Amino acid sequence: MNQIGILLPRSTYYETIGFDMFEGLRSGLKHLGREDIKIFSENIGFGTDQQNCYRITERLLMQENLSVVFAFVSHRTAQLMRPLFIATNRVLIVLDGGANMPQEWPDCPNILFHSLHNALGNWFAGKKAVKDGYSKVGVVSGYYDGGYLQTYAGTLGLMDGGGEVVFNHATGYKRGEFSMLPLKEFRDQHSDNAMLGIFSGDFVQWFFDELNTHFPGEQLPIYLAPFALEEKLLEDAAFPGENVYGVAAWSRTFDNEENKHFVRSVEEAGWNANLFSLLGWEAAAMAIALLELMQEHKNNGREAMKAFKQKTFDSPRGTIRFHETAQATLTPLYEATLIEKEGKCDLSITGTIQIEEVESAFEKMIAIPLENAISGWYNSYACI
Repeated sequence: MNQIGILLPRSTYYETIGFDMFEGLRSGLKHLGREDIKIFSENIGFGTDQQNCYRITERLLMQENLSVVFAFVSHRTAQLMRPLFIATNRVLIVLDGGANMPQEWPDCPNILFHSLHNALGNWFAGKKAVKDGYSKVGVVSGYYDGGYLQTYAGTLGLMDGGGEVVFNHATGYKRGEFSMLPLKEFRDQHSDNAMLGIFSGDFVQWFFDELNTHFPGEQLPIYLAPFALEEKLLEDAAFPGENVYGVAAWSRTFDNEENKHFVRSVEEAGWNANLFSLLGWEAAAMAIALLELMQEHKNNGREAMKAFKQKTFDSPRGTIRFHETAQATLTPLYEATLIEKEGKCDLSITGTIQIEEVESAFEKMIAIPLENAISGWYNSYACI
C-alpha cells in the first residue's frame, strides 16, 4: 500500500521543526511525482515519553498496516522500539540529528539511522583546529547540547589529530544563566588556544553575543559543529569575528540541481529550507524506494532493508550512501567559515570533506570504546 508514517517532534527554539520536516517530505514526494503516497503523521512532543512513542508506532503498524515508518526520535527511543520492528518485520528509519555516538544506536536489521552527523562534524571540527595549529583546545557548550556525546566526539577528533582538551565549560540553561565569563578568565591566562563550540538553536545567538561582550575585537579562534552553522539562525546572530570556522552538513547555496529543487519547492510552499526540511526531503526518496522493496519482498523488512542498503540517493547535500556494516547513512560534510553580512552572520563553504573521508572517520569513531562516556538525555536532539 502506498502509505507511510512519520513521528514528528516539537521544539521550543526550533518552533517549526515538525512543520519543516513534514513539508520537506511532502514536497519531496511531489517533486518525485508520488503525491499518491499517503502520509500518516503523529506529533510526539519532545520525544521524552518513550511509551507514548511506542504506542503511537504500534498503532500505525497494526491499525493502519504501515510497513515503513520515519521518526525523529532519540537513540533510546529507537532502542525501545527495536522489539516492535523485529516482531512485525517492518522498517523504521530514524531521522537523526546525529548528536550521539553511533555505538549508542540500536543494532537491528529493521532500523536504520539517517543522520545529520553533528557528532561526526564535531570530530572534524576538532581535527581542523589542530590542523590549523591549535594543539591545546578548550570546549564550550550549551547546557543542553553538552549533554550529548557529540562533545566526546569533538574530543576524539582533537586527539586523533594530536591535540588535547585543556578547558571545559558548559553554560547555564536560561539566558540569564548563559555566560562566557569562565572562558574569559581562562583566555586571560591562555591566549594562544582555540575553542571548540557545541551549540544549537538560540544558544548559538547567545554564544555570539557573549563573545562580542567579553572578547570585543579579539578574533577568538572558534570551531563549530554543524548545528551551530544553520543558516536561518545565523541570519539573526551578531557577527562574532573573523576567526570562526566549522563543519556544516548542508548549505542553501549549494549549486546542484537537487538543492535548487529542494530550496525552491519548500519555500514556494511557505516554509524554510533548513536542516529539518532537508531530512524530510531526503526521506521522500527513501520512502519510495522502501515501499517498492517492501512490496517486492512481501513486506519482509529484513530482506527489503538488505536491498535498500545497496542503493545510493542524490541529495541537496551530495550523494547519500550506506555504511556496509552499520545501519547508517553517510554523506559528505563541508568545511565552512563565518562571514559578516550587515553586522550579522553568513556562511561561506570553503571545502568538501568527501564521503570516503567521512566513512573513514565514522569507522574510527565506532571502533573507539565509550567506556564511561554516556549521554543523560532522553529527548530527541534539538527538542526541548
